[in-house]
Amino acid sequence: MALLTRRRSLALLGGLGLGLAGLRCALPRYLRVGPVRALNELAPTTRALVARALEGLDLARVVDLHVHVAGFGGGRSGCWVNPRLQSALHPLERLRFELYLGACGVHEDERADGEYVARLRAQLDAAPSGLRLLLLAFDVRVREDGSEDLAGSMFRVPDEHVLALARADARFLACASVHPYRADAAERLARAKAGGAVAVKWLPNAMGIDPAAPRCAPFYAKLVELGLPLLVHTGEERAVWVEGAQELGNPLRLRAALAAGVTVVALHCASLGRARDLDDPLAAERPGFELFQRLCAEQGPQGRLFGELSALTQVNRSPALLRTLLDWRAGQARLLNGSDYPLVAIDPLIDLGRLARAELLADDEVTPLRELAGANPALFDLVLKRRLRLADGGVERRFASEVFESARLFDTL
Repeated sequence: MALLTRRRSLALLGGLGLGLAGLRCALPRYLRVGPVRALNELAPTTRALVARALEGLDLARVVDLHVHVAGFGGGRSGCWVNPRLQSALHPLERLRFELYLGACGVHEDERADGEYVARLRAQLDAAPSGLRLLLLAFDVRVREDGSEDLAGSMFRVPDEHVLALARADARFLACASVHPYRADAAERLARAKAGGAVAVKWLPNAMGIDPAAPRCAPFYAKLVELGLPLLVHTGEERAVWVEGAQELGNPLRLRAALAAGVTVVALHCASLGRARDLDDPLAAERPGFELFQRLCAEQGPQGRLFGELSALTQVNRSPALLRTLLDWRAGQARLLNGSDYPLVAIDPLIDLGRLARAELLADDEVTPLRELAGANPALFDLVLKRRLRLADGGVERRFASEVFESARLFDTL
């Protein structure tokens, strides 16, 4: 009888979840986010908190290294979205995509490309001057034979789109995305560099890239020749499709790139999930963050490996990881900040109360941070991470200013 009750309960919860998903998809997107607000429109306590957070920063050196771009191809952007994400036959995937669009202020699909970028510009307009955003292109999944796998790809953001946005607004920097299995990968890299790209982004789990594969060697050589750092998602990926390829996010697979002389940024510090211990095939899987730490130790303080902080404040990450990184005094120069926008704009993903209960945030800063999150998510990410602290015997440790002055990444090349 208990088993029957449990099944009924699960069925009820499942039906409720689908009902909520349908309701969410039916709501107009403009009901989901408020307008961007300038600092002078916010409460005095919020303005004071922002001032404290930005004190000591060289704002001209502050770059958010992890800002996604999306669209449907309007305005000749070349962006593409898999039709499956808009299909009623896949309600959960449609819901997830609707959440992304709603979080970044997109109201109408026909104008999505322009609306997305306009909201990014509005957030910069409402923030203290000097802040810049690194806009990420996103290549599709490519098969071993070099052909595109559009059915297995969630979306595409062409290099040309982010390059054009960066040329039009100096507050934007462009990050290209080139799959190394393409026959013309080297030529694409050269064009991106000539067009103004300052970095290259991979999401191996979703793009089907094995960073340890020997076939990536020519790509790595070209990155070194062009002086382009490689930003690589590490750890599990749960925001986009991965087609059973989570192991490709194993940070130890980045050894080949580092050995080739590439400057590598391990996005998220492999803070989600577990991966194989490539140094001991008989060992159980280890936390990805632990493997990231091992890779950092191998590289040493002067190595070409950086860790990046995006998503570490989300509810699916343990606060213990933040404590470890806040306490890593010798490694502050190895850390860089990114927001993973628009995920930072999805309110349920960041529980400020949880961070306060973990004593990583002062209780009296929760309310002003909540106001800032609704007013300007991009600025909110910066302020939140600047205010994270580790209390140790009456002394508070925070992330060093250089963590946020991410322009230094491009100075090392």
